Amino acid sequence: MVTNIVFELHELFNRQKRYFFPFNQVIKSIPQNGIYIIFEQGEKYKGFDRIVRVGTHTGNNQLRSRLNQHFVNENKNRSIFRKNIGRSLLNKSESKYSIFWELDTTSRMDKAKNLKLLDLTFEKELEKKISNYIQTNLSFCAFTVETKEERLFWESRIVSTLALASDIKPSTNWLGNYSPKSKIKSSGLWQVNELYKEKLSESEFEKLKQKIDAQERTSAESKN
Repeated sequence: MVTNIVFELHELFNRQKRYFFPFNQVIKSIPQNGIYIIFEQGEKYKGFDRIVRVGTHTGNNQLRSRLNQHFVNENKNRSIFRKNIGRSLLNKSESKYSIFWELDTTSRMDKAKNLKLLDLTFEKELEKKISNYIQTNLSFCAFTVETKEERLFWESRIVSTLALASDIKPSTNWLGNYSPKSKIKSSGLWQVNELYKEKLSESEFEKLKQKIDAQERTSAESKN
């Protein structure tokens, strides 16, 4: 019987195949549909690499694309993860540019309103710093979940389980400690949504574990 689901989650995900940047040569081994679990250098939980973000995608066959939006594509308007890293970097350096970092230029209306206010050279430099931080410090594993409804269900349950754990603490050196978002600082996770909803029940965790273990066996058998 599971007694500490947070511990078991870390044990489960720490033994999955780990991806480090650059992962383009092994991209085909990453599921097309699924959930990613991110770890960060220097962050630990009871001897395991601590989970610092859980994420997924809504569109069909978009997991690999979503990971590229975080790790490779230098556009914080397409990745709230990159935006949050940037917020922390700006806050750490006590930059006055933080207010402008919040402005979006994705839509035509936003571009017309906000583009003239931005220092594009500064933003380009900051995007490179974000890429360097992510590519140097982060790694991830991923598991297959085919439907959008299931992905959103498991993402929410895993995130809430981690966020509601009283014994998870970020290190004193964690960049997220500089986040202007209180939920990031208090949860130790690079996200603000799905934090304090319903956590995994023991039966749900067992179902998740069986799902991932089955995928692990199938992958091992395909290599033999």
